[in-house]
Amino acid sequence: MTKPISELLDAAAKCAVPVVRGITDDRLSDPTPCTEYDVRDLTDHLIQVLINFQKLAAKQDSDFGAEPHYMEGDWRSRFADEAGALVAAWAAPGAEEGTTGSMGFPARTVANMALGDLTLHAWDLARATGQDFTPDPAVVEEIGPALAEMAPMARKGGVFGEPVEVGEDASAFERVLGQTGRDPHWRR
Repeated sequence: MTKPISELLDAAAKCAVPVVRGITDDRLSDPTPCTEYDVRDLTDHLIQVLINFQKLAAKQDSDFGAEPHYMEGDWRSRFADEAGALVAAWAAPGAEEGTTGSMGFPARTVANMALGDLTLHAWDLARATGQDFTPDPAVVEEIGPALAEMAPMARKGGVFGEPVEVGEDASAFERVLGQTGRDPHWRR
């Protein structure tokens, strides 16, 4: 049986929040596996992602094109709060039903985008700041096929890079990283 997306988002948040809390100020300008972002910009982007996907859960308009400015004050707690709000938004009755977003995607597809962003960017931030990151196996099981299905469109839109070969002995998560254009062995 398919798990509710809110449970999967909660599991992903429990893995991501410690990574963000573990980012020290002296690491904010470090590079990340997402070459267009340093740690500060990627964290800022990820907070924006959490906020926008809350809106999408409520079938409201979102604006991923706006420049994020969330890295002020206690941004680590803000991240944790927004991650909790994301889980609550997707747990609301009807959140997984119908379509959402300007492109009219099924709500579960949109929720898997949120789940993928939260998980992949937590890995990006962990790698960039020298932290360990192990995603929840149920999350990996959900995002693997979902992101593989989205990959051609995501590559065309510049969201995913070209696939990275990971080898036959790669873990399920390493395969997800590779299909999204990430090198599982990336080091700063």
